[in-house]
Amino acid sequence: MLNNETFGRRGEAEAVPVEDSRRASVPHVIAWNLTRRCNLSCAHCYISAGPNAVTEGELDTDECLRITDEILAINPRPLFILSGGEPLLREDLPVIARHAVDGGATVTVGTNGTLLDDARIEALCAAGVTGVAVSVDSLRPHYHDRFRKGCGAHSATLAAIERLQQHRLDFVVQTTLTRGNRSELARLAEWSANVGAVAFNAYLIVATGRGERMGSLSPAQGEAVLAELVELHLQYLGQMMVRAKCAPQFMRLVHARTPQSPILNYATRCPCGVQYCRIAPDGKLTACPYLPLPAGDLRRESFADVWLNAPLLRQIRKGEVAGKCGRCGYREMCGGCRARAYAESGELLGPDPACAYQPNGNEPLVQREGVTRYGDETVATLRWTPEAEARISRIPSFVRGVVVQRVETLARSRGIEEVTVDLLAEMRRAMPVDFSKRAPFFAREKKT
Repeated sequence: MLNNETFGRRGEAEAVPVEDSRRASVPHVIAWNLTRRCNLSCAHCYISAGPNAVTEGELDTDECLRITDEILAINPRPLFILSGGEPLLREDLPVIARHAVDGGATVTVGTNGTLLDDARIEALCAAGVTGVAVSVDSLRPHYHDRFRKGCGAHSATLAAIERLQQHRLDFVVQTTLTRGNRSELARLAEWSANVGAVAFNAYLIVATGRGERMGSLSPAQGEAVLAELVELHLQYLGQMMVRAKCAPQFMRLVHARTPQSPILNYATRCPCGVQYCRIAPDGKLTACPYLPLPAGDLRRESFADVWLNAPLLRQIRKGEVAGKCGRCGYREMCGGCRARAYAESGELLGPDPACAYQPNGNEPLVQREGVTRYGDETVATLRWTPEAEARISRIPSFVRGVVVQRVETLARSRGIEEVTVDLLAEMRRAMPVDFSKRAPFFAREKKT
């Protein structure tokens, strides 16, 4: 069993000095696999979830609530992504979500969508969930059903999206790209925008879990996919956010095509282990869902102790990537996927084998200067009305600094010396769309 003392190269232990820089690392986004149980057996599942998975060993409700409180003690405004397996199979999902929301977190749910009936959607809304990520891998029902190993899964998921529209609950469309559906990319993005998705996320496969048995796109094919995603990002900017996942080299292509794109506010380098982490069903904490190396065990250690002191996380934060990733001028903007590097070669900080880019080793470091990035804190320099201050205090910590900067920049351009809720509403229309589409910061107060 690997633990937080055995990483870097598989089976090779390494001592890592404590870094002062770790104090700057804040857990802004928590991905939480609540269960390995699932009603489907998807071909690519990174935790090999399915109908035969057992509940034994899963964190119980009280343990989940305790861990939630430990996270909120470090960051009172994180974003939680509650997923599985299929999280809707946990009857206590609304209880966990409500506890996190009441503590100050923004909570979203990742699901295959097939179980999202009206009662479950109403329960999520009542628990304060602000968005749902739904998986759609093809517009061809037979492909989606075969990929997800569930007859009728496609029609059930599309029916669920109609229900999400009716309940006015924001949703994201997630697509895992393979050779089998790569040609559908533009059509999937167009369909997602037409049905009202606030974001379209295209995932490139990492060879872990059942994904280890799948053939991934070649580096050249991946580069072509990412270039197309950049164009789709520009096409739908302001209507729907389009992003690549598990492919931080997307940022290199965005920077080359449109260096002022607001998506570059994401401080990617991949934030895994720095601003982002995953909790497994049994309480193990890892840097990301696709990296199986545990940094610690939240059943035996506090979240704070693991997050601040785990040698694995300190090593990732040290950030000295090797090979061509270490020589690349885009190493601060991209840095390669650490999970894929580990999955393919056993080198946690090795080069990302999916990247087609070949740096010459003499490139200057590419950075987007003078912007606040997601996760940064920015101190307000203008007056804010009490109502505006209340709104800004309720949004997730990872986006707050960016919003403050953008709102105050807009105010100064208008000669405005005080930020009001009306200015916040106007600012929202100029921002890329994501789960924040109707988040409390932007939404007007509901009438009672």
